[in-house]
Amino acid sequence: QVQLVESGGGLVQAGDSLRLSCTASGRTSWFYTMGWFRQTPGKERDFVAAWSGGSKYYADSVKGRFTISRDNAKNTVYLQMNSLKPEDSAVYYCAAKNRDGSSRDYYAMNYWGKGTLVTVST
Repeated sequence: QVQLVESGGGLVQAGDSLRLSCTASGRTSWFYTMGWFRQTPGKERDFVAAWSGGSKYYADSVKGRFTISRDNAKNTVYLQMNSLKPEDSAVYYCAAKNRDGSSRDYYAMNYWGKGTLVTVST
């Protein structure tokens, strides 16, 4: 059984940094893509960043501020978030999928974590 567990969320001020972690357990060798999405109340879950087949992808809104990295030995993917803005406040979800579908597509993801809350105050 595959599990994704996120950690690292919290309350920070605008301009601060946070690093999110997502550790996978189970049949992790099957993962081609691991990534991050975020969601605020009443809105859809939006793509943030993904590590897929050795390439990195970012939403335009976080490009230059967020960095995704992956440690295969630890089955962990990280999201380093710098220069945080209040509009980055959301529940951040880790996701994983096989080779099928786009890395930016919510519906292509096969597995999800339960999420970690990030709140950025002004």
